Amino acid sequence: MSANSRWFHRRYDRLMEPLERRSFLPLRTALLARAQGDVLEIGSGTGINFPLYRNVRVTAIEPSAAMREQAEARIRQSAVPVTILPGTAERLPFGADAFDTIVGTLVLCTVPDAVQAVREMKRVCRPGGRLLLFEHVRLEHPVWGPLQDALTPAWKRLCDGCHLNRDTMRLLRSEGFEIMKLQSLWGDIFIAVEAVKPAD
Repeated sequence: MSANSRWFHRRYDRLMEPLERRSFLPLRTALLARAQGDVLEIGSGTGINFPLYRNVRVTAIEPSAAMREQAEARIRQSAVPVTILPGTAERLPFGADAFDTIVGTLVLCTVPDAVQAVREMKRVCRPGGRLLLFEHVRLEHPVWGPLQDALTPAWKRLCDGCHLNRDTMRLLRSEGFEIMKLQSLWGDIFIAVEAVKPAD
């Protein structure tokens, strides 16, 4: 792990706190209220979602040891059982159809291979199960979209691999998820999505 990654992981909560308090918390709360049954959270980071879950069982995957360590305090604040494991979104250590709900918040922007990550989410989600995502995405705008493309290489270096220009909706549809609900924030820069894996 690079020195920049270690710096970013240690300071992530502090950097994000103004956005979380002013904009993101209500959206996260509403999204996670739709989680059911056995939940897998991908890229759980410092565990910011853990205190928001209700009436579910959570297994979380996070590759950063520093973030897993910070998440321990939020596990203690959680009203539901939470188990956090090391691992990556592109290679989930679970069998097929293992979870009722898959959650990812501000994670598909950062994983190195978003296509493989979504395929893995689909694989471990039970037929008829839910995918709940909160992401920032590329804007469909003739100026802002190309600007996001141009800024992404520098942004990735600054923010531990984060892409400004991922087309998450196209990716979900291409992998066969049915989009049930979509909410936008800040002019479609941020989206909250509820999608369903079709039943066999």
